Amino acid sequence: MKNFGMKNLLFSILIMLLSINISNATIIEGGINTNERVKSFCTVIDKTTKKPVPNARITIPSTGYSAYSDINGHFELKTQISGQTILSIHKNNYKPFSMTINRNATYKPFTVEIEGTNPFDISIETKLCHIGDNNFSNFSANAGQFQSSAIGPVLNKSFFISTNVKNKQQYLVIGSIIGIDTALARGLGQNNITTTFASPPSVYLNGVKIAEIKINGDNQKIRLPKELIKYNQNNTITIKAGKNLMQTAYIDYDDIEIANISIQSVPSQNNAYIGAKY
Repeated sequence: MKNFGMKNLLFSILIMLLSINISNATIIEGGINTNERVKSFCTVIDKTTKKPVPNARITIPSTGYSAYSDINGHFELKTQISGQTILSIHKNNYKPFSMTINRNATYKPFTVEIEGTNPFDISIETKLCHIGDNNFSNFSANAGQFQSSAIGPVLNKSFFISTNVKNKQQYLVIGSIIGIDTALARGLGQNNITTTFASPPSVYLNGVKIAEIKINGDNQKIRLPKELIKYNQNNTITIKAGKNLMQTAYIDYDDIEIANISIQSVPSQNNAYIGAKY
């Protein structure tokens, strides 16, 4: 009986020790620490429902990096980022999204909200566009992140607008823009140039100047004057690079990169100026 009681005691102690170890153990799933996984993954969610968006394509054009969000909307940035650069997200039935990130994004997780498309929205260009003359200083804003050669100092894009949206206000939306070396951008610390600055890029609708873009940033909106829109016809948006104002021997265009250009519609009663940075 004594031996039987001693065995029961030892068995009880063993169970207690195992319980303590299990309760303090780190849970491992699929070879990934679940606590660390939550901390290290970025997430894409629907702006309206706040639910995860799976299979969204995430790209960083300056590094050639591409990935897709998983079933929980999670993704990782497994690439080297040395300075500010553009991250883009595309998903069917959602508006193209882009944002400017820096090297902190590779180890500091963030959540991105993307918005469903409006039937009257128009996607003009989803690819990264480099405008300028490929002649820029290493101190220029985001110069180290330029990936492709310039197409020239002018970007022209055509789009068709139906008469169905005459009762709506149209906005040109530039998802992200980097490389601007204006005096204002310099004053905000967006470049390291000390001896010169450039004029701002100019935006034209059907040949008429409607705006200047003076700083780098994301989601910049420019109101399109209704009197300049040609309904049921092709319209043209033109973006011209600025010029180095301190260079007089020749024309030195300011090199910039733009991602995700679109036209978005809002009801006319809400046509107040909304957040444009120019």
